[in-house]
Amino acid sequence: MTSESTNADPVQGTRYVIGVDVGTGSARAGIFDSAGRMVGTGKHNITLFHASGAIVEQSSSEIWRAVCHAVREALAQAAIRPEQVAGIGFDATCSLVVLGEGGAPLPVGPSEQPERDIIVWMDHRAVGQAERINEMGHAVLKFVGGRISPEMETPKLLWLLENRPHVFASAWQFFDLTDFLTWRASGDLARSTCTITCKWTYLAHERRWDDSYFRAVGLGVLADEAFKRIGERAVEPGTRLGNGLTEQAAAELGLAAGTPVAAGAIDAHAGGIGTVGADGKPESCLAYVFGTSSCTMTTTRDPVFVPGVWGPYFSAMVPEAWLNEGGQSVAGAAIERLLSMHPLAPEAQRRAESEGQSLPAMLASLAAQVTDGLSAAVRLADGLHVVPEFLGNRAPFADPNARAAIVGLGMETDMDSLVALYIAGICGIGYGLRQIIDAQARAGAPIERIVISGGAGRLDLVRQLLADATGKPVLATEADEPVLLGAAMLGSVAGGLSRDVRSAMTGMSRISTVYAPDAGAVAAVHDARFSAFLQLQDVARRIR
Repeated sequence: MTSESTNADPVQGTRYVIGVDVGTGSARAGIFDSAGRMVGTGKHNITLFHASGAIVEQSSSEIWRAVCHAVREALAQAAIRPEQVAGIGFDATCSLVVLGEGGAPLPVGPSEQPERDIIVWMDHRAVGQAERINEMGHAVLKFVGGRISPEMETPKLLWLLENRPHVFASAWQFFDLTDFLTWRASGDLARSTCTITCKWTYLAHERRWDDSYFRAVGLGVLADEAFKRIGERAVEPGTRLGNGLTEQAAAELGLAAGTPVAAGAIDAHAGGIGTVGADGKPESCLAYVFGTSSCTMTTTRDPVFVPGVWGPYFSAMVPEAWLNEGGQSVAGAAIERLLSMHPLAPEAQRRAESEGQSLPAMLASLAAQVTDGLSAAVRLADGLHVVPEFLGNRAPFADPNARAAIVGLGMETDMDSLVALYIAGICGIGYGLRQIIDAQARAGAPIERIVISGGAGRLDLVRQLLADATGKPVLATEADEPVLLGAAMLGSVAGGLSRDVRSAMTGMSRISTVYAPDAGAVAAVHDARFSAFLQLQDVARRIR
C-alpha cells in the first residue's frame, strides 16, 4: 500500500503515524502526516539514577509511563482520533533492560531496588569486562571496529553474570530498550536487527548469533539456551510486529487496539533514518546525530571495515545496506561540562534563562554579534584548544579511558572568555568528527556531505563551525524533530503508508539549509587547529 492510496480514507480521514523517542532524559512523541509534517508533540521527563563505580540506571516502568504520557499529550495537541493513527514506531537509547518472569523488573545494581532495572548506555561499570573481551580478539569483533565498547550489551551482561549472578539467573528477558518498548506495546519478543546487530554482536548478514563468541567470553549459558533470552527472532526496522497494539497498551497510550507497531531502532539510527535519505543519496551522506553524545552513520552498498569504527552492520539502519557507526561518547554533554567549569557559568546561566534561551544559544548569539559572519567566530578561540573526550573516545580509537585535554586556558572570568571556551569546545567536537570521517575515507568509505540532527546541533553557528572544521557541507532537514520523524517513518512502513524504509526516507524528509565550509583563510585556521587537536590527543594518550 502506498501513501497515495491511504492518505485520504473516506471513513477514517487523513492518516497519521506516531514516532516515540526515548532519550537519556525524556520520552517524546511526535505525530506526523504522510508527508513528514509534524502536527503534534508531547514530552515527559525520566529519571537517571547515578551511583559510584560509573553506575547509571533507569526504570523501565517509569519510562513506559512517560511514553504513554507523551503520546497522549501529542494526541491532544494534534486533535486527531485514535483511529486515524496508521502505525507507531519506537526508538530509544541502547540501554539494557532486565526483566524477570512476567515482565517484573529486576535490580541491576547494588541499590537492590527492582525498579532500577536498566543499565543505561553511558554506564561504564563493564569497562573491565570489555577489556577482557577485547584481549581475546574473537572474529566477531571484526564487526565492531575491532574493539567492543563498555556501552555495548555483552560486556554489561558479563558484568551482571559475574557481579549479580542471582539477577542474571532470574532474568526472563534481556532487552535493548527499544525492543522492550516494542514488546511492551505489542507483546512480540522479536528484536530489531538495528539493536542486536549494533550492540549485541548479532550477525545480521548471516542471520545468526555466533555461539563460539558467547562461549569464549563467558556467556555460554545464553548459547546453551539457544539465545531465547536475548532474541530468537530478528526482524528489520519497520517490520510489523504481532497483531499491533495490545488491548492493555492501547488503553495506556490512548490509541486503538491493533494499531500497527513497527520494529524499532536505536535513537541515533532513527535520526539517521529521518535525515540521511532526504536528498535521495544515503550512500554519499554521513548522518551526524549531535545530542548528549554523538553518533555518525555511514551507509555503503558493500561492507567496509574501519578500525575503531563500529560495524560494518548489515540492515541495521537502511535495509539491505551496510552501516559504519562512529561517534563521540559525549558531545552536547561535553559542551555542558566544559562551560560549567568557567567561573562565570552560574551567572551566565541565570542570564540565559531570564532571556528565555539556553546558555549555548546565548553564547552563540553573543559570538555572532562581535564577528563578521558565522565562520569568523573561530578566531574568538585563538590560542584555546579543547579535546573534549570527557568520557573516552568512541571512535576512531574505541578507548573508554581517554579523557579531555584543554590547552590555552587563562585566568579570565568575563563573558568574552566564556564565549571563547564555547567556540573552542564546538571546534573540538568538529575536529573529532573530522578524524572519524578521515579514518573512514582511508578505509574506503568516503562521504561528501554531513546531514545533521540532534538537539545540540540546532544552532546555525554550530552547524557552520562543524562545516568549517570538517571541510564538508553540513545539511539540515526541514524537520525540527528528525529523530521522532525517523521513528515515525518506521511506523509508516508497518502501517502501510510507505512501501519500505527507503521510500519513507525520501518521501517524508527534505533538505532545508546547506552550510558550506569556508574555503578561504578560515579553512587554514581550522587546518592548523586540527593539527593541534591531533597532537594534544596523542600527548594525552601517551601521558596516560
